[in-house]
Amino acid sequence: MRRMNMDNGYLLLVRQLICNYLLGSFIAVVGVGGSLIFSTLHMTTSEIQAIAEILIWSLVLTVIADTIVFRRHMRPIRVALVTPCPSPEQFERAYKQTLRLPVLAVARVMGPHWLSFTVPGLVWSMYDIHQGILALPITYVGLAALGTLLVASMHAVTEFFLTSRSTSSTLVALRRRCRSLYGKDVALSGEVIVPLRSKFAMSAVVFGTLPMLLFGLANGIRLLDATSSSAPYWSWATSVLVLGSSFSALGGWLLAADVRRPISQLEHLMRRVREGDLKVRAEDTYMDEFSNLIQGFNHMVQGLAERDMLNQQLIDSYFATLAAALDARDPYTAGHSIRVATYAEAIGRQVGLAADVITQLRQSALLHDIGKIGIRDEVLLKDGKLTDEEFAVIQQHPVIGESIVRQIQPDTAMKPLLPGIRSHHERYDGKGYPDGLSGSDIPLFGRILAVADAYDAMTSDRPYRAGMAPERAIAILLDGRGTQWDPVFVDAFVATREQSTTAFADANLQMTRQVAASTKA
Repeated sequence: MRRMNMDNGYLLLVRQLICNYLLGSFIAVVGVGGSLIFSTLHMTTSEIQAIAEILIWSLVLTVIADTIVFRRHMRPIRVALVTPCPSPEQFERAYKQTLRLPVLAVARVMGPHWLSFTVPGLVWSMYDIHQGILALPITYVGLAALGTLLVASMHAVTEFFLTSRSTSSTLVALRRRCRSLYGKDVALSGEVIVPLRSKFAMSAVVFGTLPMLLFGLANGIRLLDATSSSAPYWSWATSVLVLGSSFSALGGWLLAADVRRPISQLEHLMRRVREGDLKVRAEDTYMDEFSNLIQGFNHMVQGLAERDMLNQQLIDSYFATLAAALDARDPYTAGHSIRVATYAEAIGRQVGLAADVITQLRQSALLHDIGKIGIRDEVLLKDGKLTDEEFAVIQQHPVIGESIVRQIQPDTAMKPLLPGIRSHHERYDGKGYPDGLSGSDIPLFGRILAVADAYDAMTSDRPYRAGMAPERAIAILLDGRGTQWDPVFVDAFVATREQSTTAFADANLQMTRQVAASTKA
């Protein structure tokens, strides 16, 4: 299937380049050159037939020459896209060749294309003039050579821009295939093939000056033609000027589109970066200074992604340290917050929460008991059952925790964590604390953390009792679904336990070791 896709990609590129060639030829040769020839010269029917015969055979020779050169230009690209396993060097050669295709198109048009069209046509025309088949001055042959050079230049630059638009997908395909086969990218590393300054200068000359030169040449021939006085000169001049102006407008559009393409790509990607997507990368498919700009953008986004990852690691470490410091007050609850965070993450993944939401859920779980910092040791660490007054003090820790975390800046980063900290002791039937919320009025994080917190509390040892077996804790959760806990998250937690009991056990052991190591440190 991949081989077929590569073949199709190569054939698609070839078809696009052939269409570009035909379109450029039609615009420059037929549209501009042909219109000027037959509207400027006044010839008999036999002379028109002779000129048409010369043009047809010249075009045949041109197509043959173009085909030979085109196949040679495309050979490295075909090797990289069609052969089963090209070497890295072949990928690099094909990539550079693809980038150079617009320049090679100019060289092909101004070289074999123009010479194979002009030389045989001029020789044949001189022969027909010598034989009396064409009643034209011999000086017209030199003027015709100059005219074909101007038309070929217009054709070459038109095909330059059309080819540049057609190679982007091939460049992307080459880079992706090289990465898939060898795990490394292929790029120019800052090399500029056609500077923007040269591109603008070339466009200004070809699209701005050459149509006027061609008009001047045609005007000179028309004035030399003795029979031209019978034709409406100004009507002819207006049509030629409109034709030249249309070509100039087309050139301006091609140049603007060529410059606009990378700018539009960067604008789109920068919007995604502003929205927080740091995985975006711009495809470098350009031969000018925009290539350096694209690489600079990718390096910038890569740096932002690395810094964001480092910041996230620092934040996670900060939360884990706070949780470990809190748990260290009570040796019987060591690792509690980290285990609750692990269970909450598993529930979040089971119900399909987004990755960024799961990250916030984990952070909220790590800090869910931070309010116990404000509880006196004689209450928090008391052996045995609490009195009603002491239990009322304990019930304040969600509110105290919310107040503590609310002070952390920036507040926009902490705000999503607050509902889980405040509401993890709410009951689904409304009999929990501190606000007595029920059902879906309890925040999402509160409902998830209630399940995770309850399970760990039941399975952990206490001074006054040993932790119960996981199976017994699961049975209690199932018995309390819809009354004490949200049934959706109870079912999700039970499903995760059934799927990865071993993984949970390993996580518990690892977290306990981490807490023990940090306590010793």
